[in-house]
Amino acid sequence: MRIRKEGPSDTAAIEAATIAAFQNAAHTNHAEQFIVRALRDSGQLTVSLVAEDNDSIIGHVAVSPVVISSDARGWYGLGPISVRPEHQGQGVGAQLMEHALAELRTLGASGCVVLGEPGYYSRFGFNAEPSLVLPGVPAEYFQAILFDGSLPLGTVSYHDSFAAKA
Repeated sequence: MRIRKEGPSDTAAIEAATIAAFQNAAHTNHAEQFIVRALRDSGQLTVSLVAEDNDSIIGHVAVSPVVISSDARGWYGLGPISVRPEHQGQGVGAQLMEHALAELRTLGASGCVVLGEPGYYSRFGFNAEPSLVLPGVPAEYFQAILFDGSLPLGTVSYHDSFAAKA
């Protein structure tokens, strides 16, 4: 398996992998593939990496800019992250995470936020930070990792693409 940047011919395979990954997930509205497409179409897909095995895309991670109400700069949101069900539990998601975070550091990002399971994301350095709030979400599920500077204070907003339904 290898991790690489998304290429122009990968969009259909990314969409298929994303649909498969979230098909039986508990906390989803099944719009993840639409979110990725909307981020790409709006030029907001800062990092888009695929996991490829035997010339087949088995996973994908998207990273896009977020806005923090205190005007903190250089912050990004990680997600959606998708791994085909038959490849879950094999470290594919972990490798996608590590590569995405390394790419953000290379880009000079200040930090990254993620909405997800604390037990999973904490192993990559994410922690619930009371100073950063995503309205309507339990605080322990909204986590951040700081790369540079100090942790900002404020409400976080994702791009409008996260409202995509089709």
